[in-house]
Amino acid sequence: MASEVNINSDLGESFGPWKMGNDTEVLKIVRSANVACGFHAGDPSVMAATVKLCLDNGVSIGAHPGFQDLQGFGRRVIRMTEAEIEHSMAYQIGALMGVAALHGAKVTHVKPHGMMANMSAEDEGLSAAIARAIRAVDRNLIFLAQAVTAQIPAARKAGLRVAEEVFADRTYTDAGLLTPRREKNAMIHDAATSVAHVKRMIEEQAIFSTGGKKVPCQVDSVCVHGDEPTAVATARAVRQGLEASQIRIVPLTELRAMN
Repeated sequence: MASEVNINSDLGESFGPWKMGNDTEVLKIVRSANVACGFHAGDPSVMAATVKLCLDNGVSIGAHPGFQDLQGFGRRVIRMTEAEIEHSMAYQIGALMGVAALHGAKVTHVKPHGMMANMSAEDEGLSAAIARAIRAVDRNLIFLAQAVTAQIPAARKAGLRVAEEVFADRTYTDAGLLTPRREKNAMIHDAATSVAHVKRMIEEQAIFSTGGKKVPCQVDSVCVHGDEPTAVATARAVRQGLEASQIRIVPLTELRAMN
């Protein structure tokens, strides 16, 4: 079993007076945060507050860019050219970098959000566009990529460091991709089930599908979705369960196994 792993969460997804999730409590548990950049969620003030919370809790800061789709929370299909994807990614990463600078903080990784991430998981061209944008902004940024997807070779081809991610609260198809959210079994809501799910993936360095398939992968980071009502309970249970198995929970920037 791996001796260390990262736990991350998608946060900063409130907007104006509308509140999403419990970032304050989640950031006491996870070690890396993927901060919404204003397109699918978030706004400049929310971004600034989230960055401050990250600093207060020793959590590494990542950009979480997605489609420009506030109403659909970035989970609707939007067709864009590769050039448009590059421009959108660079714009959003730069926005968070600017806000982080207000607090003397640095953005250290990037994780695509929602439908953009799901589409790029199966689209080499889209993944390559995302990787090119990340590298152009800062070649030292870590690409936090979904395990067993086109994102990983694209990141490596671009010369980026890549961390391979699995999900504590999501199930998988036989292809090793996330089960579409429209399906009833897409989410895992029980914390104990999430812990067992994560431990199995880390122990065997593989994803296990709802159909019983084993898909080998490297597990560098585990995501707990911050917008779920179960986020705090799941994140806490996963961290406690892994630490009970003598696995250190570290920020992405301290992950030695990452390549």
